[in-house]
Amino acid sequence: MGTMQSIDLSDVYITILAGGSGTRLWPLSRKAHPKQILPLVGERSLLRRTVDRISPLVPPERIFILTGPEHAPGIAEQLPEVPTENVWIEPSPKGTAPALGLAAMRLAQRAGGQSVMVSVHADHMVADEEAFRTSVRAAVATARRGFLVTVGIVPTHPETGFGYIERSEALGPEQGIDVYRVSRFTEKPALPKAQEFVASGRFYWNSGYFAWTLDHILMEYQRLLPNLHAQLDIIGTADDIASPRIQGIWEQIQPVTIDVGIMEQARHVAVVPAEMGWSDVGSWAAIYDVLEKDAEGNVTAGVGEHLAIGTRNTLVHGQSGRLIATIGVDGLVIVDTGDALLVMDRNRAQEVGALVERLRAQGKHGHL
Repeated sequence: MGTMQSIDLSDVYITILAGGSGTRLWPLSRKAHPKQILPLVGERSLLRRTVDRISPLVPPERIFILTGPEHAPGIAEQLPEVPTENVWIEPSPKGTAPALGLAAMRLAQRAGGQSVMVSVHADHMVADEEAFRTSVRAAVATARRGFLVTVGIVPTHPETGFGYIERSEALGPEQGIDVYRVSRFTEKPALPKAQEFVASGRFYWNSGYFAWTLDHILMEYQRLLPNLHAQLDIIGTADDIASPRIQGIWEQIQPVTIDVGIMEQARHVAVVPAEMGWSDVGSWAAIYDVLEKDAEGNVTAGVGEHLAIGTRNTLVHGQSGRLIATIGVDGLVIVDTGDALLVMDRNRAQEVGALVERLRAQGKHGHL
């Protein structure tokens, strides 16, 4: 580690993406109570933990939450210190590129183009919070050097559920971290490819954390997504985002992610490698991984009691207060919310999204 220079954060604004509904954590995560506002791991919600993690970097008035109309009241309630007007509502989900582009335009009006915007997710777990803050400082410093910056997680295993970032030449250290140019992004690879990536030492998991100056990111929107830039320009300068005209423009937006729309095609992209004990807690298997296990590898979470005979490597999450008893099972996930019960093989945790799609197709909206 090189020497740590102090860095001026007075023009840094942090946006937190909090719009998803976490379908792979059904039946606990629902439309009205998405995973980011639930105490999935310990007492505090993932959103509360995220705000606590960034609070040492910027004051609450420079923290902005990007979410949908149904989640906004719950978010405002959990974050009394963040000004209510900093909870920015998108009329409907359109992917991360429209959400972050609109946020960048609003911030540019407020703060000027030289200011730095940092974007993080509301629903991740981070074990080493100091390492997280160091990576954010390094990303800010690199953004000021004219790069769109992403934070890459040093992989611990060949995960096939994440996107990967390949580094090219070194750009020198920031905050004691060696920063690199990005040569390419690769979406979720098959296992042999993921094994090859991890073995090479040149690849990082894509955390979805970004930093850029407002001028730079808006210039890239104009260059790479000109239609979206024009639409956001009208929405961003509107007095009333809820007006039918503005809602109509929003509805015409083509959904696109920031990765596909901007980062994969942008010039001057850099990666800050980080080891911070990161998990996107995107599935029940990921929740099992981050929680403490007993001698048999079992996890009991939520409320309620688990009585186990010959049970191993199983996650039991009770919300209804009922006793859950298991005999002779291995590697299961059991989630009881009172109105729904999920029992599945832990290795098939990625399929919960498909189950939710089936519920939607059958019109079972009471369970969504």
